[in-house]
Amino acid sequence: MDYGKTLNLPKTKFPMRANLPKREPKFLEKWEREKIYEKSLEVNKNNQSFILHDGPPYANGDIHLGHTLNKILKDIIVRYKSLRGYYAPYVPGWDTHGLPIELKAIKEMGLNQNEISPVEFRNKCRDYALSQVEKQKEQFKRLGVTGDWENPYLTLNPEYEARQIEVFGEMAKKGYIYKGLKPVYWCPSCETALAEAEIEYSDHKSHSIYVKFRVKDDKGLLEEHVDSIDNTYFVIWTTTPWTLPANLAIAVGPEFDYSLIKVKGEYYIIAKDLVETVTKEVGIEEYETLATFKGTDLEHMVTRHPFMERDSVLILADHVTLESGTGCVHTAPGHGQEDFEVGQKYDLDVLNPVNNKGHFTELAGKYEGLYYKKANKIIIDDLEKSGALLSDSELVHSYPHCWRCKGPVIFRATEQWFASVDAFKDEAVEAARGVEWIPGWGEDRIINMVVDRADWCISRQRTWGVPIPIFYCKDCGKELINEDTIKKVSSIFREKGSNAWYELTAEELLPENIKCECGSGEFRKEMDIMDVWFDSGSSHSAVLDENEDLSYPADLYLEGNDQYRGWFQSSLLTAIATKGKAPYKGVVTHGMIVDGEGRKMSKSLGNGIDPLEVVEKYGADILRLWVSSADYKSDVRMSNQILKQLSEVYRKIRNTARFILGNLKDFNPKEDSVKYDELLEIDKWALIKMNRLIEKVTKAYDNYDFHVIYHAIHNFCVVDMSNFYLDIIKDRLYTQKATSKARRAAQTVMFKILNALVKMLAPILPFTSEEIWQFLYEDEESSVHLTDWPKVKEEYYNDELEDEWKKIISYREDIAKALEKARAEKIIGHSLNALVKIYAEDKDYNFLAQIEDMLREILIVSKVELYKDKELEADYTKGENNEGIKVVVEQAPGEKCERCWVFSETVGKNDEHPTICSRCIENLE
Repeated sequence: MDYGKTLNLPKTKFPMRANLPKREPKFLEKWEREKIYEKSLEVNKNNQSFILHDGPPYANGDIHLGHTLNKILKDIIVRYKSLRGYYAPYVPGWDTHGLPIELKAIKEMGLNQNEISPVEFRNKCRDYALSQVEKQKEQFKRLGVTGDWENPYLTLNPEYEARQIEVFGEMAKKGYIYKGLKPVYWCPSCETALAEAEIEYSDHKSHSIYVKFRVKDDKGLLEEHVDSIDNTYFVIWTTTPWTLPANLAIAVGPEFDYSLIKVKGEYYIIAKDLVETVTKEVGIEEYETLATFKGTDLEHMVTRHPFMERDSVLILADHVTLESGTGCVHTAPGHGQEDFEVGQKYDLDVLNPVNNKGHFTELAGKYEGLYYKKANKIIIDDLEKSGALLSDSELVHSYPHCWRCKGPVIFRATEQWFASVDAFKDEAVEAARGVEWIPGWGEDRIINMVVDRADWCISRQRTWGVPIPIFYCKDCGKELINEDTIKKVSSIFREKGSNAWYELTAEELLPENIKCECGSGEFRKEMDIMDVWFDSGSSHSAVLDENEDLSYPADLYLEGNDQYRGWFQSSLLTAIATKGKAPYKGVVTHGMIVDGEGRKMSKSLGNGIDPLEVVEKYGADILRLWVSSADYKSDVRMSNQILKQLSEVYRKIRNTARFILGNLKDFNPKEDSVKYDELLEIDKWALIKMNRLIEKVTKAYDNYDFHVIYHAIHNFCVVDMSNFYLDIIKDRLYTQKATSKARRAAQTVMFKILNALVKMLAPILPFTSEEIWQFLYEDEESSVHLTDWPKVKEEYYNDELEDEWKKIISYREDIAKALEKARAEKIIGHSLNALVKIYAEDKDYNFLAQIEDMLREILIVSKVELYKDKELEADYTKGENNEGIKVVVEQAPGEKCERCWVFSETVGKNDEHPTICSRCIENLE
């Protein structure tokens, strides 16, 4: 039956099918055409600001699900804050320098870097980066992300580079920048140093070897226990045989006990607690312990390198452990941070026999020219031939890899520029404690990472990036950097960009008449560039300070949990070093994307999902609903099955709005609204539920608990509205006079509910909310994104009424089970077929008697009869919530009314309207 037609109401144009992929682009055009983002700023321009500073994604390739999760989370927050009245500008940004862009430019443009000038090469890299920015920009906009897309920040912009130079200069001025020779992570494939943030750990297959170092000078300690020190050896263990050519020492733990054991005429020194493990590992079945020494007793002994013409000295080191190996640690100061540090104490050389490409130099003797990986096998063979090899096996372990090329890295001592984190580490830790971290464990994570980190290697041996603004005297080699040089370079970069470093001479880049301390006026330029983490880590200055719409510190940073070792940390360090204050008041982190089974998405597993394909099939609002549905603080699951489930949830929310809109087409809120005091009880109950929803949703938005919002709104739409309130008021809406107060009361409440609901949905479902808003107000020029946030109305709260309806719902649930049972037994079909007889004990009877007139409507049946409890012979259903009631369901008497579908004995009593009941006749008249 078409009730709308019966009441002569126009049908809603709000479509049954969402068809989001086709409808959403039209709203994007509307928002851009009508400058909705700019208008939202204008509306709130005099209000308190809220600044969410965008961590710049890398400008390389199409966006993926990680980008999608990140950008939508940010957009939900910005849209919500704007609706709450905050001045909330959002300036998106991109990280546009670095090796991956170099490699892409070389590959896609067919460049030979050695055949073109640095400026030409950099221009090609810039063009590629800008093309990727434009591509990703359109993809982010398609997700419904609002912001200042016409003026994003790019790390390659001249004004950004100028600010970055100033950050570097301020750190140098305070003495935090220095050049040093020490081991750093080095990628031989990319031919550059790497910072800790650029390292990923994954499984790697290595050799595991035990090697003998013959004792040359025992300082008189071993002679009384052995036949000859010529047959006495310290045993070391290593998984990097290629580093043995750089060995200069063996480290032992000062407080550990070391055993001297005899094995078939040879003598080995091994940590006492590891003797049993090592002998088993190398296949020694029998041995005799001759003596035990403290590590301190072994200091300054000398061994002979097994294949290089040099000695290896015994030293003491606190980093030696008994967790694995032999307790005698192979030490190569040129290939490890701890080795380097202990080597400095003992005045050892920093020997690095490996070049930029991972090949051995002449310092490696006969291994010169070999690639370090290939040298492993040759070195092991030489050890075996010389009798120095005790054991060789294979070990799979976690090993550092380059984040860009994914290849294994090496530790390699080179001269690099460093930021002395130790100089301001305590200040950074204290500042981190003043930040709100969400989740709370973020505070411990960032503090532990800062406390444990070594000095920051900030130089890179590449071309595409911001040059390190340091000059060297051509005569004495001394570095030149001061306030004047930084000011001059910064001003040139602001005008010309960092290409000027390659286009201009040192003299043109420097202030006039500048001299070195030695008196020389000739200089050369540093040709290393800065770490890209220094680029993005300077954004607090280059963006927050540079953009007049923004302010320092930001209210919020929001990125993936991998950024504790990346952007969160680099931003904190540069901010503390230059300003003494954290760049953010709060930090929110999200997890990584996994498939439906919790596995990391990868090409090999074939479980990846392209967000652009999801948008094409389902629409961006479904992706946004996915983001809101997950507790993003841990890893977030995504699969095709999840998308189908979300589509069903979306349909239920949308259909709730569709039903309300369909029943408001003849309702003018200014003329037809019913005063609160004149509403029915159930209408007042619905407003209480709306109040509760606003309260819960607002709190969840404030706490960034978006999954709470998702579940609250879904539950409200399905349970409170569709399955209860809207279901019950259908009879009023469809059968009563169009202008009756009872019907207008229901419309009044529905309008209030949808008006509040659409605003609460707007940050999460901006497209759908905009469409609902236009139908609700029949104004295509207005926008839900320019309205204000719904407010809780205290006058709607009524504890007594809320308790009463909680009780009513409990009775309804009991009776619904009886109706379901009767339906299963074919006694009735639809609930409107039913006559419900309720037999109730005293307190239940008294309560139900007070609402007897409402029971038929509440239960959506044709007739209800209430009796005091008695013994029943007929089959009945006993209440579960209310054990004092018994329910009997029968077929209702009379005929079915053609108009309202209620069974009534009055149908057929009126000759003019023989097919409808007396109630409908009265309403029609």
